[in-house]
Amino acid sequence: MTKLSKKAKMLAEKFDAEAFYSVDEALKALKDVASKKFDETVEVAMNLGVDPRHADQMVRGMVSLPAGTGKEMKVAVFAKGDKADEALKAGADKVGAEDLMEDMAAGNLDYDRVIATPDMMGVVGRLGKVLGPKGLMPNPKLGTVTPNVAQAVKDAIVATGVQSDRLFLIAPRLGNEAGGVKGADGETPGAPARVDLALR
Repeated sequence: MTKLSKKAKMLAEKFDAEAFYSVDEALKALKDVASKKFDETVEVAMNLGVDPRHADQMVRGMVSLPAGTGKEMKVAVFAKGDKADEALKAGADKVGAEDLMEDMAAGNLDYDRVIATPDMMGVVGRLGKVLGPKGLMPNPKLGTVTPNVAQAVKDAIVATGVQSDRLFLIAPRLGNEAGGVKGADGETPGAPARVDLALR
């Protein structure tokens, strides 16, 4: 028989594993039992009833949360001219074209999101083998290939990634217990500001 840790025993005594808790109740419970040693990450797991072994049932995308996740997101944008200026004003960390492509090809990939205007995909396409494996390749289905770079940058800063796993679940990161999980009332995450999901 598996031996339970002190915290596991405490949780088993404090909560009913068969009960259903509202979002408000669940977040209050998280705060009540939070560790004082480190800032814990809060995730929500959802069973979508899909089978990711089939290509047309893979779920991947981004959810923009009203208060973000509490994590500072680094965003790079492939754009030129006025679009480059718009991206910088919206909060992009780095904006460029061929120069940014060469920088990334050299291994500088310290970004959480990469966005591109449609006319820049000829340049970005050369980075397929570099950005693809890291999940950074811009994709129109995810809203990261768009002429509206300013809005895409703002969305990326407050977004959390969503992808189905081999157990048919998605478990996006909502934030950190210490302050990233907040909504309209300051306590709950509220409804997502925007959801971009792609079945593929």
